[in-house]
Amino acid sequence: MHHNEQPPGIACNGGAREGGLVWRGCAADCDAEDGAAGALADGNANPGDKLEGSDAAADDPVHLKRRVGLFSGVALIVGTMIGSGIFVSPSGLLERTGSVGISFIIWMACGLLSLLGALAYAELGTMNTSSGAEYAYFMDAFGGPPAFLFSWVSTLVLKPSQMAIICLTFAKYAVEPFVSECEPPDSLVKLVAVISIVMILAVNCYSVNLATNVQNIFTAAKLVAIAIIVCGGAYKLILGNTRHLQEPNFASSTATLGNIAAAFYTGLWAYDGWNNLNYVTEEIKNPSKNLPMSIIIGIPLVTLCYALVNVSYLAVMSVSEMADSGAVAVTFGNRLLGPMAWLMPLAVTISTFGSANGTLFVAGRLCFAASREGHLLDILSYVHVRRFTPAPGLIFHSLIAAAMVLYGTIDSLIDFFSFTAWIFYGGAMLALIVMRYTKPHAPRPYKVPIIIPYVVLIVSTYLVVAPIIDKPQWEYLYAGAFILGGLLVYVPFVKWGYSLPFMDNITVFLQMVLEVVPTSTTFEY
Repeated sequence: MHHNEQPPGIACNGGAREGGLVWRGCAADCDAEDGAAGALADGNANPGDKLEGSDAAADDPVHLKRRVGLFSGVALIVGTMIGSGIFVSPSGLLERTGSVGISFIIWMACGLLSLLGALAYAELGTMNTSSGAEYAYFMDAFGGPPAFLFSWVSTLVLKPSQMAIICLTFAKYAVEPFVSECEPPDSLVKLVAVISIVMILAVNCYSVNLATNVQNIFTAAKLVAIAIIVCGGAYKLILGNTRHLQEPNFASSTATLGNIAAAFYTGLWAYDGWNNLNYVTEEIKNPSKNLPMSIIIGIPLVTLCYALVNVSYLAVMSVSEMADSGAVAVTFGNRLLGPMAWLMPLAVTISTFGSANGTLFVAGRLCFAASREGHLLDILSYVHVRRFTPAPGLIFHSLIAAAMVLYGTIDSLIDFFSFTAWIFYGGAMLALIVMRYTKPHAPRPYKVPIIIPYVVLIVSTYLVVAPIIDKPQWEYLYAGAFILGGLLVYVPFVKWGYSLPFMDNITVFLQMVLEVVPTSTTFEY
């Protein structure tokens, strides 16, 4: 069936659109979907469920609801940025630089770079308030192909692998207290990781309000854990334990051009998530105000936390002890907290679960935005008729993440694509610069000084190029080939509009099973 043809027995809602992978636009009141549509039209369904939110009234078009306020926005940024990194592996920076002073400078520089990048994203996000972050901005500035390549890489590799490695870390620390005197078996860790993915998926599919409430609670809990570390470090400093902080060791640094870029990657992994709020712009209340305010509050808060935590670690441990520790926060707890040392593994578990929840929350929105443009399977852009959550996109991401957990090569995937994210961050800065000239009169409720995107673009170029020059590896070629390989999918399925004949029936079947319908918002390109 050609993608412009209407499947038999299905009413068309708004017409088909050129460029989609499959025909889309089934109305909520299709004969084939009476069960789902009946729930949509019933304005009194589940009236007492506060977390689920109110149902749509009859004839009200289905769309994502604005339920993310300022506090939830800050919690999403802080909660996804503070994952396992600051608790488990701040030693990576010390290993790569060989200097306490340079490692501190890089920690602060990573925070500054994240803040500058996020401020530039705030302009892009208030200029284009549709969900999808880089995807939406590439569509505006460069058109379909670059936007598709971003969604191709992010949907299949970057976001699922990020969630998979966070859930594996969660599982390792959740299982460890129950396994005595040995490493927990891989099969058990993977099982717990998959269970955590299913739990997080259930929360996010059930309700946006529930997902944001979980994010708020877990963000508050991880800030309490950081406060415990900072207070413990302050106590040691008051007692005079400052010897590890008195020697910055700039002269003994082993940093090279490539090492500094690699050290930045280590630090930026801990800061990753600074752009996540832009993925859910359609669900932010008053985005022109709350988006930049969340960024201005959230990222300096994380930077301050990271600085204080690193000082606290060095008040308790030597540089060599930090470098040798596989989990710095656990070592810190064993040294300082005595019988309460179990708080640190618990803190890592809470932190990683909250970070995984936020990661899936935003990943589903990227799927939703790209599918709505016809760049992914159309079912992924559909929304649940009562809960107003992008359930198919959330399920799709969770399945890939679970497969990566079971396959067990997450570290190699991160190595292959660690620099890929900064290709796209740099591309977003270029998009902002381009649109300053191509769309000079577009409304910009928040506008950054033009020097900021230029600075972030230059730094992102350095972060992509320096490791390749310093230590060329085949992995960089593989990653580049995978990115460009997306064009082999884009040209036939999106550009030429070819549709697999059986996809229409699968789409309708999944609509009825998942009780999802297309949103009222479509974009032409």
